[in-house]
Order: sequence, then structure tokens, then C-alpha cells
Amino acid sequence: MIRRAVLLLLASLLLCAGAGQAQAAGYRYWSFWDRDGDRWVYATQGPSVARPSDGDVQGFRFAVSEDSSDAARPRGAADFETICAKTPARDGRKRVALVIDSGTNADAPQGATPPPARTACARVAPDATTAEALATVAKPLRYDTNALLCAIAGYPEKGCGEQVASSRKSPPAAQRDTPDDNGPSLGLLAGIAVVTVLGAAAVWQVRRRDQD
Repeated sequence: MIRRAVLLLLASLLLCAGAGQAQAAGYRYWSFWDRDGDRWVYATQGPSVARPSDGDVQGFRFAVSEDSSDAARPRGAADFETICAKTPARDGRKRVALVIDSGTNADAPQGATPPPARTACARVAPDATTAEALATVAKPLRYDTNALLCAIAGYPEKGCGEQVASSRKSPPAAQRDTPDDNGPSLGLLAGIAVVTVLGAAAVWQVRRRDQD
């Protein structure tokens, strides 16, 4: 009886260990960002709904992300005065600075090469949405049936928010509160200790039975 319990517990621990090494699910998509001072903030509205003000800076980043807290931010300069320096103000129009970062080769669909990151200054009507501003400087845009932005300036040529394998990078060892992902977890070590104790108990019981 004890032997069977030991085997069942050991099998459960092995399954848990394997699950701990499995990769998390991520999605390949264009994330949308607002510039707040000197930092990027994940946008709370989609580009087809958001209506930026004159002088705003907004960004797009193509990458594989698990969720908004894990999403990669746009790279490069994000200063309105720099981006819109060659686009003078005009009465009855607003200017929106856009940062378009197509990401890295690691995040690109198979066989695709991301175009270089770039900036653009869109001069649009005062009530224009971010999507309308983007369309003036980065056509063609591609959307799916749910209005999800799938491609900017034709990149990528196909696909839209598809699920892919994703693995987070571990923080530096000095910043870790838990054991390294490549080593055994505390729970696994504790489980192994339990198995060892039960195994010893089983051996002891068998020896005692033989002696009787």
C-alpha cells in the first residue's frame, strides 16, 4: 500500500516538474502606447477609438507578448518637437507624433524580416483618431473582422494576433525571489523529501514483515 502511494506521489511530482518547464502562451501583435512624460504607457483605448490631442506622442510595437504587463515598448526617440520638426503647425489641424517599431527578428513571423523602426508626424483634423492619423503616414494598414490592427505599412503580410510559444527572460540572479527556472523549485524539493521519507518507511515496513 505504501509502495503504491510512493509511486503515485513520485509520478505527480514528475508531472509538475515538466509543467514548470513548459513555455507560456504569447501572442504576436501590434501593441499600442501613449507617451506620458518620459515613459510609455500601454494605451487603454484602441487606435480606432483613441483621439489624441495636438502635440501628443503615440507608439506602436510589433512583438510577442503574453499580456499588457509583458508587452515590449517602442524603441528610439519619442520627442514631439524632434519628430514633428519638419511638419509646421496649421490652423484647423492637429499634429500627432508617431513611433512605429516593427520589432526584432525574434518576434517576426517565420520567413519575415521586420522593417526598420521609424517615426512620423501626422497632421490631421482635430477630431481624427489615432488610426486615421496612422493611415496618413503608414499605409497600407490591415485589420481583422474585430477591428484588431494586424499590419502597419504592410507588415506583416499575413497573420493577426496569432498565438505562439513565449518564454519570459529570467531577471538577474540578485533580483530573484525564487529559485532559477532551470533548477528544481522549492515545492519539488519538498516533494522529493516526502517521497524519500515514505520510501524509507516502506523499506522499514517490508524488513519488519520479513523479520516477523
